[in-house]
Parts: sequence; structure tokens; C-alpha cells
Amino acid sequence: MLETPILRYALAVSFRLRLNLTNDVMTLKSTRFSFIIAISIIGLLSTFLEVSLWWLVLPCVVFQLFIIYGSVIIQSNFHGPAYCCADVSEKLIALSFDDGPNQEYTPQVLSILAHYHAAATFFVIGKNIPGNEGVLQQIDAAGHSIGNHSYTHGFFVDFKNLPGFLDELNQTTAAVFDIIGKRMKLFRPPYGVTTPSLVKAAKLLDYSIIGWTIRSFDTTGDTAQTITQRVQKKIKPGAIILFHDTSDKTIQVLTQTLNFAQEHGYKVVSVDRLLKIEAYE
Repeated sequence: MLETPILRYALAVSFRLRLNLTNDVMTLKSTRFSFIIAISIIGLLSTFLEVSLWWLVLPCVVFQLFIIYGSVIIQSNFHGPAYCCADVSEKLIALSFDDGPNQEYTPQVLSILAHYHAAATFFVIGKNIPGNEGVLQQIDAAGHSIGNHSYTHGFFVDFKNLPGFLDELNQTTAAVFDIIGKRMKLFRPPYGVTTPSLVKAAKLLDYSIIGWTIRSFDTTGDTAQTITQRVQKKIKPGAIILFHDTSDKTIQVLTQTLNFAQEHGYKVVSVDRLLKIEAYE
């Protein structure tokens, strides 16, 4: 039968067109365009060659898979641009810490960073700020930069609409400004998931979306040794490392990571310094 080869060709043409139009970068716009092309071709084949409309299921499934991939992989820049690394010739890397401020662990992180003369960026959750105002002031006083990590970091935060994301960002912006008098410009999406509403909210509020090069997975059940090895194997100039200032395990991994960086001639800086962008307005 000619049906299968023709359909394969039709789908190949549409997705090859998507790649060519975007210089091999997958985006929501290009994927949607390819989806329309695919179903249009199948519709025409159904009309003139009696091809089954059940073939429409295939581009629908592929489209949904691209949406899922593009949403959960922040490095894909699917819904919008995100800074995940820097193109540098110097041996510079950036450390970032999510989910603080934390009364117990953030001061320990700050002490270790000070010992190694290293800088970092702390992406804070707004709801964690009350009661930890002094910790936030310590971060700022030590010369580290502070970024927005939403207000609630709820499990279903990624399903919020535009007003919901604006509220998440604005609440944390206000909470940080009240304490250090600075308006943040760096935003790391909760769980690293991006959506059209999230990207639009960040753009409206003039936030730069920050991803990572190396995800330490320091919140998993892996041992400190396993996490350390994972991080060290991937360190290279321009890398952004994702940690969480929320556990003893991270404290151990951080010390070993900074030892490694020192031994191999890496300078550890904040995210904004590495990317040469502004952390505040």
C-alpha cells in the first residue's frame, strides 16, 4: 500500500520544515506550525487518496510530546529564552541555591562560600522569607545576588495562568524589596518548568529566566559522594550549578565542589556575574 510511505513522507516534510525554519531550534511556535502542516497534509490525503483519518492521532501525539519535552527541559528554550550557561574562555563557573532562605542551612552555605572567597546566587521562595529576614540580609551583605523562585513553589504552580504567575513573582519581589531595598531581575522557574504564561509574566516584569548546566539532584536520596561525583564530572567553563540550601548533604557536596574548583583553577562567581547581566533594577 502507498498509504504508509506517503504518510511518513508527509510527517517528515512537516517536521523538517520546522527544523529549517528555526535553525534547528525547537520552539512552541515552530512546533505548532509543523503540527498544522502535518494535519493539513493528512487531511488532503484523506480527501483525495482515502487515507484513514486515524492517522491524525500521530501528529497529535507527537505535538503533545514536544510540548511536554519543551516545558520540562528548560535548556530547550521551547517557550522562551533561558540562560543555562555562559560562553566564556576563562575558567569561570556559577553556583546557585534554590528554595531558601533557610534558617539552619543558608548561614552554613554562606560561611563556606566566605571561606573559599566564592560568590553565588540564591533563588528564594517568597513564603520562606517571613522569619528569615536576617538570613536574607546576610546573603545581600556578603555580596551574593538574590533571585526570584516564586512565592509558593507549590506542586501545581506550573498550571497557573498569567495573573497567577504575575502574583507569584510580585509577592516575592515585594518581600525582598522590603528587606534589602533592591528589585530582583533574575527568576528561576519552580522545578525548572516553563509555560507560555510563566514566560510572558517574566517578560512583563522584566525578569531574566535562569536555568542551569549542572543539576546536582542534591534533594534526592543519592549519597553526598554520588552527588559530588556527578557535579564534578560535568564542571566546565561557563557552567551554572544548581544546589539547594536546604540539607546537610548539600553542605558536604558544596565543600567538596569548592575544593575541586580551587584545585582545578576555577573561579566561582554569581550567576549574574557569569552571564554579564544585571541582578537588580
